[in-house]
Amino acid sequence: MWGGTRVEVVGVVEDGKYETLTEDPKPAMFYSFLQKPNSNTWIIVRSERDAQETADALQRSLRNLDPALPLEIKSWNSELDSALFAARVATVALGVLGLLGAMLAITGIFVMASYTVSKRLRELGIRVALGANQRNVLGAALGRAFRLLAVGSMAGMILGVLATRVLSYIVYQATPKDPVVLGGVILTMLAVGLVAAWIPARHALAVDPMILLREE
Repeated sequence: MWGGTRVEVVGVVEDGKYETLTEDPKPAMFYSFLQKPNSNTWIIVRSERDAQETADALQRSLRNLDPALPLEIKSWNSELDSALFAARVATVALGVLGLLGAMLAITGIFVMASYTVSKRLRELGIRVALGANQRNVLGAALGRAFRLLAVGSMAGMILGVLATRVLSYIVYQATPKDPVVLGGVILTMLAVGLVAAWIPARHALAVDPMILLREE
């Protein structure tokens, strides 16, 4: 210790968080109260009894030791609620913004895919008139939309990983790389896009090729 005093190490504990929940775990040293007295002392009590009953028993015991002793008893849940308040507010706010963004993205993808196929109705009509089967027509209709969706999904995945790195500093326990979330978002957007392209393609197959050929 400072000043040359030697102390005996009686145990080793893992690194922990001592200031904020978002900080990286760091080492700390714990001293016996007899080695390092302090006017501020924390006592942590774990009990299977009711929290209020435990608090009352602690207060009576400490008052019996010293009636003038400054004392404040807090439950673990109240301390955790206080520590998580900022993270919970950020999570709710980001969740609302994320929901609005998802709605806009789904709408945009649906419109884009439908527009891409609708602009090719004459081409699809020619394919049908020349004897192309349904599988070939659907493949031609969905192929370009799928390529656009694949490029957009790759770009979105890269931007999503970069965004979650920033998010991990704001929201508690938000991981920069979550394959379940990223994969679910990409698959959902791909499915929405393919369905949006499939609907007008199926409509084209059900219409007389001569009508499609007259489409502008």
